[in-house]
Amino acid sequence: MISSTDITAVIIAGGKGSRLGGLDKGLMLYNGQPFISTIITRIQSQVANIAINANRNQARYAQYNYPVFGDMLSDISSHLQDDYQGPLAGFVSAMQQVRTPYIITVPCDVPCLPHDLVSRLCHAQHKQQAEIAIAHDGERSQFLHALLSVSLQKDLLHFLQDGKRSVGQWYQQHSVALADFSDQPHAFMNINTDEQYQQLEYNKDD
Repeated sequence: MISSTDITAVIIAGGKGSRLGGLDKGLMLYNGQPFISTIITRIQSQVANIAINANRNQARYAQYNYPVFGDMLSDISSHLQDDYQGPLAGFVSAMQQVRTPYIITVPCDVPCLPHDLVSRLCHAQHKQQAEIAIAHDGERSQFLHALLSVSLQKDLLHFLQDGKRSVGQWYQQHSVALADFSDQPHAFMNINTDEQYQQLEYNKDD
């Protein structure tokens, strides 16, 4: 099974936050701390390496003393070079930046991240001998909570260069193992609207 020392957890904070008026979701507060701080606290005991994918406020993110990198626009065809290319651009940029053979991707707006995310993803990947492992909350797949081999870098880059951005569509081209998290579906609540943010604040996780 994959060792935690062979994994870099990559926190994906490169989005526009358009449904929240352009807020940088990784810097929104939860229990008085930025989301990014809470997520780092939850993931740092699970892996040996952490990096942050951010396209703005990079100096703020760099204060956490982990590598920070933006999307690698030059490697993707010109018609995709807008302000935001989707999470797959963060995935492939991470694959280019890290020094470990695997990455685990984590969105920046899920402050209740499972404390055993990495072990369950690794177990599912090992059991099913899949190229990719993703979390499943009992109702739906959580595409952005994924264990990926860096060896998929060229394949993903070609996918993006063809003008495609759908995470699910790319996954369909590979073998994918589902890690069961049906016992803690609340852990994957992410923030896309003011209402969801208010609900998260009301139902604070311990």
